Amino acid sequence: MELDHIVHFVRQTPQKATAEWQQKGFHAAIGGQHEKWGTYNALLYLKDCYIEWLAVEKAEVASQANHPLTRLLLHDQVGFGTICVRTAAIKKLDEDLRDRGVKTSGVLDAERRTEAGQLIKWKMLFIEEEISARLPYPFFIEWQETDEQRYRKLRDTGAIEASNEILVMDRCVFGVRDPEETAAEWSKILGGSLELENCRIEFRKTDQPQERLEEVHFVDGENKVEFEHGQYWLPRL
Repeated sequence: MELDHIVHFVRQTPQKATAEWQQKGFHAAIGGQHEKWGTYNALLYLKDCYIEWLAVEKAEVASQANHPLTRLLLHDQVGFGTICVRTAAIKKLDEDLRDRGVKTSGVLDAERRTEAGQLIKWKMLFIEEEISARLPYPFFIEWQETDEQRYRKLRDTGAIEASNEILVMDRCVFGVRDPEETAAEWSKILGGSLELENCRIEFRKTDQPQERLEEVHFVDGENKVEFEHGQYWLPRL
């Protein structure tokens, strides 16, 4: 399994988030709108994953959306939300999780409309859970296209530049009450290992009110940057 993206809830518009990260020297791009969920996003692509800055666009739509990620956004408001793991066999993964006694949302259809009007589609899978101060489980995604096809289109639209493809994720650090117990739970969900093909998952003890992702480390990340209640360790450009 591979890290697909990190979800970071923000109050800024995609335009403002994109502009701020471009000022830091990173080529971010406006993602688009999730019309059925009342949300929109900005994106920072790396070599094989990305950061999603997700915000509420239409509160009346978001409040009525029966969608796990939207509900988590409305609960948390701002800060790191959760991570998404990429799979090429989401239906099989759903069956395997259910066979192991893990309750799921079932496979969900999803879509986003870009600024240019292009409709991008994918499938999602969530672990069934109550939204609370406890750490949310990762969720899963299967894209309609291959990684090569997606990245080719992203290059063509300018969402990805050469500078994006030298950026590599190192690890995600989560703050939790009981690191050993959480590691065992997540290992079960992720097929037996916390070492994804392109990212390491770590847990440490926290005294914060909520258990959440606390730090995102890029490879060669020496520059600490605070953004919308999230902490990034970025390479110096």
